[in-house]
Amino acid sequence: MQRETCNALNILALLTDAYGHRGGIAKFNRDLCRALTADPLAAQVTALPRATPVDPIENVPPRVTYHPDASGSKLAYVWSVIRHTCNVQRATFNAIICGHINLLPVAVLAAWLQNAPLILILHGIDAWTPHDSWLVRKLLPQVDTFVTVSQCTKDRFLEWAPLRADQAHVIPDCIDFDAYRPGPKRDELLDRYDLLDRTILLTLGRLSSEEQYKGHDEILEVLPELAEEIPDISYLVCGDGDDRPRLERKAERLGVDDRTVFAGYVPEGEKEDHYRLADAFVMPGRGEGFGIVYLEAMACGIPVVASSADASREAVRDGQLGAVVDKDNPENLRRGITEALGADRGVPDGLDYFSYDNFEARWHRLLREGTVLSNHSL
Repeated sequence: MQRETCNALNILALLTDAYGHRGGIAKFNRDLCRALTADPLAAQVTALPRATPVDPIENVPPRVTYHPDASGSKLAYVWSVIRHTCNVQRATFNAIICGHINLLPVAVLAAWLQNAPLILILHGIDAWTPHDSWLVRKLLPQVDTFVTVSQCTKDRFLEWAPLRADQAHVIPDCIDFDAYRPGPKRDELLDRYDLLDRTILLTLGRLSSEEQYKGHDEILEVLPELAEEIPDISYLVCGDGDDRPRLERKAERLGVDDRTVFAGYVPEGEKEDHYRLADAFVMPGRGEGFGIVYLEAMACGIPVVASSADASREAVRDGQLGAVVDKDNPENLRRGITEALGADRGVPDGLDYFSYDNFEARWHRLLREGTVLSNHSL
């Protein structure tokens, strides 16, 4: 039975982005809002995004009040948070969720104004080393509990942060099996990229000069030798950004520009069909805090190659669901790719570990059983 609104758990979520945004963190935040507001927890969530939406805002759950007007300058965002936490006519919040470590100062302010517990979410490389901001570092002891999307991020964070391991919960990203499933390669896309009758390696991610850790370079470097073994091999690079010109020049310098296709930005509605083009999804990086793209590829039935150097190994359950390679060992990388290309297509057994239902259950368990909200009747 649906909980009465007056008895509902009220949560203020300070997020980088969510509805009307792209990328893995925005997707995580949408799943988070959906999970928090689902029965039987049935929380009421007020969500304040820091970034201005780039796409139409759609599919906001009924119990989520989303305020895109909070985005803009830092001052405007802080003022919006203050208005939502000081206005006596608004609901009292039982918890403050800080969706990114960069938002911690304003989240601490909100928790102080509301006298509410503070939950910090950590996504990856931004939390692996001491934060650049002295204020963020100073305020970390104000966090009551923190959630990481991987054990890797939890361990690296605790190497420098003044928090305890018993304050941590690992809740990985999840996959929507209704949105991604196996299917045939689309002839239209094969024609678009001139990849008919080719063996296709695929990487999907932003091509940012600040994020040169996703494995594009390593794949390009082993591609010449792979081509000797697999003459019809091609590399489809999906995603765009300011690092694309450098990678294009590198492909030309290595003599693999004729078998490397830069597809540019792929709209959300076309991602599933692009995954299905691949004979193997390859992203052997060194900076992934988790990587929802690995789950999406596996849900489409595509064999996956992840890295031992970051949390992507957790996305494939340390080799149970896909290959784990040493990105710094070209021979190991080539062997992992070859094995993935030889594997059967199909959704691997055990991928449901990352289902949305399990994601929802993990969040409900944290809020029901965690001591952070022990004073609130759930």
